Amino acid sequence: MNSRRNFVKKTALASAGISLLSNVSFGAMTNLNDKKLRLAFIGVGLRGMNHFNNALNRKDIEITAICDIDPERIKLALKKIDTANWSKPKVFGNSDYDYRNLLELDNVDAVIISTPWLWHTKMAVDAMKAGKYTGLEVSAANTIEECWDLVNTHEATGSHLMILENVNYRRDVLAVLNMVKQNVFGELVHFRCGYQHDLRFVKLNDGKTAYGKGVEFGEKGISESKWRTQHSVLRNGDVYPTHGVGPIAIMCDVNRGNRFVSLTSNATKAIGLHNYIVKHGGKDHPNAKIKFKQGDVITTTIETANGETIIVTHDCNLPRPYSLGFRVQGANGLWEVDGNRMYIEGQSKPHQWDKADQWLKKYDHPLWQKHGELATGAGHGGMDFFVLNAFVESAKENIAPPLDAYDAAAWSAITPLSELSIENNGEPQNFPDFTRGMWVKRKPYNWIKSKY
Repeated sequence: MNSRRNFVKKTALASAGISLLSNVSFGAMTNLNDKKLRLAFIGVGLRGMNHFNNALNRKDIEITAICDIDPERIKLALKKIDTANWSKPKVFGNSDYDYRNLLELDNVDAVIISTPWLWHTKMAVDAMKAGKYTGLEVSAANTIEECWDLVNTHEATGSHLMILENVNYRRDVLAVLNMVKQNVFGELVHFRCGYQHDLRFVKLNDGKTAYGKGVEFGEKGISESKWRTQHSVLRNGDVYPTHGVGPIAIMCDVNRGNRFVSLTSNATKAIGLHNYIVKHGGKDHPNAKIKFKQGDVITTTIETANGETIIVTHDCNLPRPYSLGFRVQGANGLWEVDGNRMYIEGQSKPHQWDKADQWLKKYDHPLWQKHGELATGAGHGGMDFFVLNAFVESAKENIAPPLDAYDAAAWSAITPLSELSIENNGEPQNFPDFTRGMWVKRKPYNWIKSKY
């Protein structure tokens, strides 16, 4: 196995982009469809534990290794393993880079990475170089260089990467995708989406005050406030675009007959986190003196090669209800998630909205019809079942996943490009073509007939 892995590490594909043309992996892993997938977890925090719990409900998985530098998370994971009466996995976490020792294990076929954002790309690159089928939580990369690292490593090793964007499997999103593929909206023209979620209680939480009323982060914070909030201090851009843009990118065939061409971004002033600190910690609290760089509302407009526009909104530091703000608009009508409304010319009453429910039920996606009951309780309305299922089934067959390295790069590139645009007063920024021109020939993934 080691000699085989070394061969994979040293062997580059004959020409750039060859893996775009086939579902066959050139990596070290072989088809495991008749065996249990030997799965490892790097990161078993809140998000990683969600995948971990869902994995324990499957009969085609063996969890062979876990890694986390927080010993309390390791204890929790091992307790769940013991309760499920599964064999104890090998444990790693003695240092930040102990995960590399995990990747050397021969009894790991695939790995799921759910760690702080700055670790995502380096861990995924190392996993692919080790010949592991790699699942990576969102966002996948922080810089354009990291986006290229994901693509280049996938192409050089043949190891597959799946970006684990669960919103692509939300029931209403898949129903609307079904409508798109059946041309109900007609030729597509415009989209809106985003991540609009009041996360002040996540970003400022010391675990000592009432839940949601903390004003600490960094070393004094708990969970995501230990690392996520620092991005708001230092960066002014859309740092979390994939929940919104992922589903839209699939609907308009990005990287598969279409691509993102350019974007412009603008940011409002930053007052939300400061006001929250003053309200709950007082104007004399040390954190009240911190100047947050990230604007409270980031608005990005993307242009595609096929002439559509996509407006992406990041809004996490102000009081508001949750919404991903979806709007899908074509020549024949549109869907808007806010208001739960749909309008289809010739079928809706002129100038009157339909309740979207009747349309979503009519076009309910086959995946939800088949697996809806299994998804109950899986997390985030059931969509976490589907994203893990797609990863596991793809890894077992060692084929290209529905959401691949090129998607991970294109969607994540919004973050650094939005930063550049904002820094330069909304100046347009061009997207790299991560497929190196192959988007013209690549065929869209068949979501309607997909088994997973």
